[in-house]
Amino acid sequence: MSKRAVLEVIALDVEDAVAAQAGGADRLELVTEMAADGLTPSAATVAGIRAAVDIDLRVMLRLADGFAAGGPEGAERLVRVAGELREAGADQFVLGFLDADGGVDRDAVERVVAALDGCSWTFHRAVDRAADRDALRKQLADLPGLDTYLTAGSAAGVDEGLPTLVAEVRRRGEPGYDQTILVGGGLRLDHVPALRHAGIDAFHIGGAARSAGWAGPVVEGAVREWRRVLDGE
Repeated sequence: MSKRAVLEVIALDVEDAVAAQAGGADRLELVTEMAADGLTPSAATVAGIRAAVDIDLRVMLRLADGFAAGGPEGAERLVRVAGELREAGADQFVLGFLDADGGVDRDAVERVVAALDGCSWTFHRAVDRAADRDALRKQLADLPGLDTYLTAGSAAGVDEGLPTLVAEVRRRGEPGYDQTILVGGGLRLDHVPALRHAGIDAFHIGGAARSAGWAGPVVEGAVREWRRVLDGE
Protein backbone atom coordinates (compact mmCIF):
# COMPACT_ATOMS: atom_id res chain seq x y z
CA MET A 1 0.00 0.00 0.00
CA SER A 2 1.31 3.43 -0.92
CA LYS A 3 1.10 6.60 1.18
CA ARG A 4 -2.15 7.87 2.68
CA ALA A 5 -4.54 8.67 -0.12
CA VAL A 6 -5.75 12.19 -0.81
CA LEU A 7 -9.54 12.55 -0.90
CA GLU A 8 -10.89 15.58 -2.78
CA VAL A 9 -14.62 16.35 -2.59
CA ILE A 10 -16.63 18.75 -4.76
CA ALA A 11 -18.24 21.51 -2.68
CA LEU A 12 -20.86 23.97 -3.90
CA ASP A 13 -21.29 25.96 -0.68
CA VAL A 14 -20.29 26.30 2.97
CA GLU A 15 -22.59 23.45 4.07
CA ASP A 16 -20.91 21.06 1.64
CA ALA A 17 -17.46 22.22 2.69
CA VAL A 18 -18.05 21.76 6.41
CA ALA A 19 -19.56 18.29 5.93
CA ALA A 20 -16.72 17.19 3.63
CA GLN A 21 -14.04 18.33 6.06
CA ALA A 22 -15.83 16.62 8.97
CA GLY A 23 -15.99 13.39 6.96
CA GLY A 24 -12.25 13.35 6.34
CA ALA A 25 -11.75 15.13 3.02
CA ASP A 26 -8.24 16.45 2.49
CA ARG A 27 -9.17 19.01 -0.14
CA LEU A 28 -12.21 20.57 -1.79
CA GLU A 29 -12.88 21.43 -5.42
CA LEU A 30 -15.09 24.53 -5.46
CA VAL A 31 -17.54 24.85 -8.34
CA THR A 32 -21.05 25.98 -9.20
CA GLU A 33 -23.53 24.84 -11.87
CA MET A 34 -23.01 21.09 -11.90
CA ALA A 35 -25.57 20.90 -14.71
CA ALA A 36 -22.70 22.31 -16.81
CA ASP A 37 -20.17 19.94 -15.18
CA GLY A 38 -18.86 22.62 -12.85
CA LEU A 39 -18.22 26.31 -13.47
CA THR A 40 -16.39 29.03 -11.52
CA PRO A 41 -18.06 29.89 -8.21
CA SER A 42 -18.44 33.47 -7.03
CA ALA A 43 -15.66 35.18 -5.12
CA ALA A 44 -18.10 35.57 -2.21
CA THR A 45 -18.71 31.81 -2.12
CA VAL A 46 -14.96 31.13 -2.16
CA ALA A 47 -14.37 33.63 0.65
CA GLY A 48 -17.16 32.11 2.73
CA ILE A 49 -15.83 28.59 2.32
CA ARG A 50 -12.28 29.72 3.00
CA ALA A 51 -13.49 31.18 6.31
CA ALA A 52 -15.44 28.03 7.25
CA VAL A 53 -12.84 25.27 6.73
CA ASP A 54 -9.09 24.95 6.99
CA ILE A 55 -8.36 22.26 4.40
CA ASP A 56 -7.00 23.02 0.92
CA LEU A 57 -9.35 24.48 -1.69
CA ARG A 58 -8.99 24.23 -5.47
CA VAL A 59 -11.25 26.64 -7.34
CA MET A 60 -12.58 25.91 -10.82
CA LEU A 61 -11.66 28.38 -13.59
CA ARG A 62 -14.29 27.60 -16.24
CA LEU A 63 -16.87 30.11 -17.39
CA ALA A 64 -18.93 28.08 -19.88
CA ASP A 65 -19.92 24.48 -20.55
CA GLY A 66 -17.45 22.56 -22.69
CA PHE A 67 -13.68 22.80 -22.79
CA ALA A 68 -13.08 25.88 -24.96
CA ALA A 69 -11.60 28.98 -23.32
CA GLY A 70 -13.66 31.25 -25.56
CA GLY A 71 -10.85 32.77 -27.59
CA PRO A 72 -8.75 35.77 -26.52
CA GLU A 73 -11.77 37.48 -24.96
CA GLY A 74 -12.59 34.39 -22.94
CA ALA A 75 -9.01 34.09 -21.77
CA GLU A 76 -9.09 37.75 -20.67
CA ARG A 77 -12.23 37.11 -18.64
CA LEU A 78 -10.62 34.08 -17.03
CA VAL A 79 -7.55 36.11 -16.10
CA ARG A 80 -9.76 38.77 -14.55
CA VAL A 81 -11.80 36.20 -12.60
CA ALA A 82 -8.63 34.47 -11.40
CA GLY A 83 -7.47 37.78 -9.93
CA GLU A 84 -10.78 38.27 -8.13
CA LEU A 85 -10.65 34.75 -6.72
CA ARG A 86 -7.11 35.22 -5.47
CA GLU A 87 -8.24 38.37 -3.68
CA ALA A 88 -11.00 36.25 -2.08
CA GLY A 89 -8.39 33.89 -0.65
CA ALA A 90 -8.05 31.26 -3.37
CA ASP A 91 -4.51 29.93 -3.79
CA GLN A 92 -5.11 26.69 -5.74
CA PHE A 93 -7.04 26.25 -8.96
CA VAL A 94 -8.52 23.82 -11.52
CA LEU A 95 -8.52 24.53 -15.26
CA GLY A 96 -8.06 23.03 -18.70
CA PHE A 97 -8.81 24.21 -22.24
CA LEU A 98 -8.86 22.42 -25.58
CA ASP A 99 -8.99 23.78 -29.12
CA ALA A 100 -11.49 22.71 -31.77
CA ASP A 101 -9.29 19.78 -32.80
CA GLY A 102 -8.97 18.33 -29.31
CA GLY A 103 -5.46 19.65 -28.76
CA VAL A 104 -4.52 21.67 -25.72
CA ASP A 105 -5.25 25.41 -26.07
CA ARG A 106 -1.76 26.27 -24.93
CA ASP A 107 -2.21 30.01 -25.38
CA ALA A 108 -5.27 30.19 -23.12
CA VAL A 109 -3.73 27.89 -20.52
CA GLU A 110 -0.49 29.90 -20.46
CA ARG A 111 -2.32 33.22 -20.08
CA VAL A 112 -4.38 31.97 -17.15
CA VAL A 113 -1.43 30.23 -15.49
CA ALA A 114 0.61 33.44 -15.74
CA ALA A 115 -2.15 35.19 -13.77
CA LEU A 116 -1.94 32.51 -11.08
CA ASP A 117 1.67 33.54 -10.43
CA GLY A 118 2.92 30.16 -9.23
CA CYS A 119 -0.24 28.88 -7.52
CA SER A 120 -0.73 25.10 -7.63
CA TRP A 121 -3.32 23.90 -10.12
CA THR A 122 -5.01 20.81 -11.56
CA PHE A 123 -5.58 20.19 -15.27
CA HIS A 124 -9.09 18.75 -15.19
CA ARG A 125 -10.94 16.14 -17.21
CA ALA A 126 -10.45 17.99 -20.48
CA VAL A 127 -7.49 15.57 -20.67
CA ASP A 128 -10.02 12.74 -21.09
CA ARG A 129 -11.38 14.43 -24.23
CA ALA A 130 -8.02 15.32 -25.72
CA ALA A 131 -7.15 13.93 -29.14
CA ASP A 132 -3.76 12.81 -27.79
CA ARG A 133 -3.31 12.52 -24.01
CA ASP A 134 0.41 11.92 -24.23
CA ALA A 135 1.01 14.97 -26.43
CA LEU A 136 -1.07 17.15 -24.10
CA ARG A 137 0.93 16.06 -21.05
CA LYS A 138 4.23 16.74 -22.78
CA GLN A 139 3.09 20.17 -24.02
CA LEU A 140 2.12 21.19 -20.48
CA ALA A 141 5.06 19.58 -18.68
CA ASP A 142 6.99 22.82 -18.09
CA LEU A 143 4.11 25.03 -16.92
CA PRO A 144 4.56 26.41 -13.39
CA GLY A 145 2.20 25.17 -10.70
CA LEU A 146 0.76 22.19 -12.59
CA ASP A 147 0.90 19.35 -10.07
CA THR A 148 -2.22 17.26 -10.76
CA TYR A 149 -4.32 15.73 -13.55
CA LEU A 150 -7.98 15.03 -12.72
CA THR A 151 -8.82 12.11 -14.96
CA ALA A 152 -10.98 9.03 -15.33
CA GLY A 153 -8.65 7.67 -18.00
CA SER A 154 -11.51 7.93 -20.48
CA ALA A 155 -14.28 10.35 -21.39
CA ALA A 156 -16.68 7.50 -20.53
CA GLY A 157 -15.48 7.18 -16.94
CA VAL A 158 -13.27 5.00 -14.76
CA ASP A 159 -14.83 1.69 -15.86
CA GLU A 160 -13.36 2.21 -19.34
CA GLY A 161 -10.38 4.30 -18.26
CA LEU A 162 -8.86 1.98 -15.65
CA PRO A 163 -6.23 0.45 -17.97
CA THR A 164 -5.13 3.94 -19.08
CA LEU A 165 -4.85 5.13 -15.49
CA VAL A 166 -2.72 2.14 -14.53
CA ALA A 167 -0.49 2.59 -17.58
CA GLU A 168 0.00 6.31 -16.88
CA VAL A 169 0.91 5.88 -13.22
CA ARG A 170 3.65 3.48 -14.33
CA ARG A 171 5.18 6.29 -16.42
CA ARG A 172 6.04 8.47 -13.42
CA GLY A 173 9.41 10.01 -13.93
CA GLU A 174 8.95 10.44 -17.68
CA PRO A 175 8.54 13.98 -19.09
CA GLY A 176 4.91 15.02 -18.60
CA TYR A 177 4.15 12.28 -16.08
CA ASP A 178 5.43 13.70 -12.80
CA GLN A 179 2.04 15.15 -11.81
CA THR A 180 -0.30 13.40 -9.38
CA ILE A 181 -3.07 11.38 -11.00
CA LEU A 182 -6.30 12.39 -9.24
CA VAL A 183 -8.93 9.85 -10.27
CA GLY A 184 -12.50 11.07 -10.72
CA GLY A 185 -15.40 10.62 -13.10
CA GLY A 186 -17.68 7.65 -12.53
CA LEU A 187 -15.44 6.59 -9.64
CA ARG A 188 -16.93 4.00 -7.27
CA LEU A 189 -15.69 2.44 -4.06
CA ASP A 190 -15.19 -0.89 -5.83
CA HIS A 191 -12.59 0.71 -8.12
CA VAL A 192 -10.41 1.69 -5.17
CA PRO A 193 -8.53 -1.57 -4.49
CA ALA A 194 -7.23 -1.91 -8.06
CA LEU A 195 -6.28 1.76 -8.22
CA ARG A 196 -4.50 1.67 -4.87
CA HIS A 197 -2.69 -1.51 -5.89
CA ALA A 198 -1.48 0.28 -9.05
CA GLY A 199 0.01 3.05 -6.91
CA ILE A 200 -2.65 5.72 -7.37
CA ASP A 201 -3.11 7.76 -4.21
CA ALA A 202 -5.53 10.62 -5.02
CA PHE A 203 -9.29 10.34 -5.46
CA HIS A 204 -12.01 12.85 -6.39
CA ILE A 205 -15.73 12.45 -5.67
CA GLY A 206 -18.80 14.55 -6.35
CA GLY A 207 -22.16 12.81 -6.50
CA ALA A 208 -20.73 9.89 -4.49
CA ALA A 209 -20.51 12.20 -1.47
CA ARG A 210 -24.24 13.03 -1.69
CA SER A 211 -26.93 10.52 -0.75
CA ALA A 212 -29.56 12.56 -2.64
CA GLY A 213 -27.35 13.20 -5.66
CA TRP A 214 -26.72 16.76 -6.82
CA ALA A 215 -30.09 17.87 -5.47
CA GLY A 216 -28.82 17.38 -1.92
CA PRO A 217 -25.78 18.41 0.12
CA VAL A 218 -22.56 16.58 0.83
CA VAL A 219 -23.19 13.99 3.56
CA GLU A 220 -20.50 13.65 6.21
CA GLY A 221 -21.12 9.91 6.56
CA ALA A 222 -20.70 9.28 2.84
CA VAL A 223 -17.35 11.08 2.85
CA ARG A 224 -16.31 9.15 5.97
CA GLU A 225 -17.04 5.84 4.20
CA TRP A 226 -14.69 6.85 1.37
CA ARG A 227 -12.06 7.87 3.90
CA ARG A 228 -12.40 4.48 5.62
CA VAL A 229 -11.99 2.53 2.37
CA LEU A 230 -9.08 4.67 1.17
CA ASP A 231 -7.35 4.15 4.51
CA GLY A 232 -7.78 0.39 4.15
CA GLU A 233 -9.84 0.01 7.30
